[in-house]
Amino acid sequence: MTSFFRGMTGRVFLVLMLGILASAALTQYLAVNERQRTLQRYRDYFALERAEQIISTASVVMPESRNQYLRVASMGAIKLEVLSQLTGVSPDLSEFGATLGNRLGKQYVLQSLVDRPEACEHPTTTYTPFSVFGAGTGTWRGTCESIAVTMPDGQHLKLSIMPPRQPAPTGKNEYAAFVPFLICIAVLAYLVARMTMVPLNKLAKAAKNLGHDINHAPIALGGTTEIRTASAAFNAMQARIRQHIAQRTEMLAAITHDLQTPLTRMRLRLEKVKDTELQGKLLEDLSAMQQMVKEGLDLARSMDATEAMQRVDLDALLDSVCADAADAGQQVELKGRAAMDMMGRPLDIRRCLVNLIDNAVKYGQRAHVTVERMAGASRVRIRDDGPGIPANQLAQVFEPFYRLETSRNRASGGTGLGLTIARNIAEQHGASLSLANHASGGLEAILVFPEFYAGK
Repeated sequence: MTSFFRGMTGRVFLVLMLGILASAALTQYLAVNERQRTLQRYRDYFALERAEQIISTASVVMPESRNQYLRVASMGAIKLEVLSQLTGVSPDLSEFGATLGNRLGKQYVLQSLVDRPEACEHPTTTYTPFSVFGAGTGTWRGTCESIAVTMPDGQHLKLSIMPPRQPAPTGKNEYAAFVPFLICIAVLAYLVARMTMVPLNKLAKAAKNLGHDINHAPIALGGTTEIRTASAAFNAMQARIRQHIAQRTEMLAAITHDLQTPLTRMRLRLEKVKDTELQGKLLEDLSAMQQMVKEGLDLARSMDATEAMQRVDLDALLDSVCADAADAGQQVELKGRAAMDMMGRPLDIRRCLVNLIDNAVKYGQRAHVTVERMAGASRVRIRDDGPGIPANQLAQVFEPFYRLETSRNRASGGTGLGLTIARNIAEQHGASLSLANHASGGLEAILVFPEFYAGK
């Protein structure tokens, strides 16, 4: 769940979800308050009608029977009772009292009382079953007061307008009505987030595939105008990069290939040199030049990704490479099993492993090859018994023609292309190659190959 919200899809989903919920909560709050005001206005109108009816009827009832009528009629939130003494009269008549007095006529005298009914001060939740941020709770804001009514016959009555009583329980959980609403919001937010992020995920996947295979198929144009424009620009960029790499590879391959012929002629002519010592030195330099040309061709081939990928048994390939190295007189030790297949170009992977093993034997006299199985990948460690490399130069040795020794002596160092070739091949196969100084001494090259999954 944490990884989901760290991604753009989860964050868009969360923003949409919170935004919709905040809007829904605000709308509900405003709707509840408006409903309160409507109910208050309705209750005030009902109280006015009911009070006029009770008082008008009481005026035609005989004074000796009026108490009995008032006990029967005074039910609910409207109560009319006999007022023994007219005290505590307010100098100003309320708006409700003035409206009621206009309806009853001048034969009735109405006066507002200072003391309000006790129920007016008690909190009530009669307006709505949903209490959103306090809406629907608190004191009654409608008419709630006591009015003294002087009847035409001179009798004083007390009219009490109180808040409505609590509604009857519904037997249902009103908050359960929010569950379908929340589910709909969550589904909608997820669909919008997914619809927004799927094209971006396709672009990210295409960029990743481009790093592994420059000849990967272009992105299919589709979706909104912005996504189609971005996809078309990405495809154009891929085509330009492919063209630049092809031109550079062809140029390097052509130069190194064309050097082979004059170098061969020079070797033939050197055979005629009579000075044996001079001849030996010249042949040694010529061999170094031919090795540089060969590694230049290998570098050009390592940047060529036109060969089709195929399923490769990593264990079988490692066995073959280590066996060939042992047959050539190199001290190579292989431990562990990967027990997995990978997608790759067998010749390129072999060249990568051979370069790393050759480096280990050349600078450390021995190559310890260890294979480990990981989750969805395998790790190949190639360690030597040499002095290692300064920590500040572990990344620089991957640069073309970079050597720790500047003498260019073939006995002490190569051309500086071996690790560059190995890294190029690893990156084209979605693998990673890094160097580290081992705790027990020596330099360790670490290769991590991704596992092959059918249909991936």
